[in-house]
Amino acid sequence: MECMYYEKGKGNTVKCHLCPHNCTIKEGNIGICRVRKNIKGKLVSLNYGKLTSYAYDPIEKKPLYHFYPGRDILSIGSFGCNLSCDFCQNWEIAHEESLTMEIQDEDILLLGKSRNSIGIAYTYNEPSISYEYVYHISKFAKRNGLKNVLVTNGYIQEEPLKQLLPYIDAMNIDLKSMRDGFYRTICKGTLEPVQRTIEIAAKSTHVEITTLIIESENDLEEEINKLGQWIASIDKTIPLHLSKYHPAYKMKAPETKYETLIRAKEITKKYLDYVYIGNVWGIDNNTYCPNCHNELIYRHSDVEITGIIDGKCHNCGQKLNIIY
Repeated sequence: MECMYYEKGKGNTVKCHLCPHNCTIKEGNIGICRVRKNIKGKLVSLNYGKLTSYAYDPIEKKPLYHFYPGRDILSIGSFGCNLSCDFCQNWEIAHEESLTMEIQDEDILLLGKSRNSIGIAYTYNEPSISYEYVYHISKFAKRNGLKNVLVTNGYIQEEPLKQLLPYIDAMNIDLKSMRDGFYRTICKGTLEPVQRTIEIAAKSTHVEITTLIIESENDLEEEINKLGQWIASIDKTIPLHLSKYHPAYKMKAPETKYETLIRAKEITKKYLDYVYIGNVWGIDNNTYCPNCHNELIYRHSDVEITGIIDGKCHNCGQKLNIIY
């Protein structure tokens, strides 16, 4: 499949314009993402329609807490990534060779409608580098009444993002740090394009943000304050998920302590209406009204909407950023 968003250069080189790396790729070579290859002067997607993983997941695992709570979603992923985070949780499919399968479009649609699924989540590896496939399937799914969810690092150029957004119903976007130095040294990318993605996406679709908290890397009080303040400058009702780091891939630092996550939540709650902690067993991740603190969504072994009527808190009438 020929790629979108590239231009041909001299001597059969091509320049990819999908993500901020803007790779110049010589004939026979691949870009940083490992899935866009220059074949005889044409940029070709190597992972179009090739899946490494699929499963039915609770929507809360994406994580999305304010988008059809309690429902399942068909989740599919391919291989490759345009960042190279030292702490990558899915490094086997992001950076190594993986077995793949192909599923016909009609079967993807059927799976997306089965088992109480609301649609399709593009996840596991970085979905934006499968741009042509995600764009095709999301349009197909949308026409057939399914929801599309993008779980992404947000490292994409503005033009392809805007072309895709009309077909995307919700996004969870990783905001890995508020320091560009963190992105450059630990993720091999830059911060500004991710912030731009969040700003653009929040204007046209449901957005939630995830930050993996790593002690001594992105957990200092000054940075956590900046994280909450910056998200609030866009919309204080955007849910923030603070995830617990575990050693993985190239990063062997000790796992994040529970107290560090609690402190980060307390700081960001000064600015944001909804902050949740992920990867920690037994913590209260119910949703409460930001105005009167009435319980809105109960999450334990099951998920139950307990305090919402007509999109508002049934106790005080506060309008809520929750789709159900």
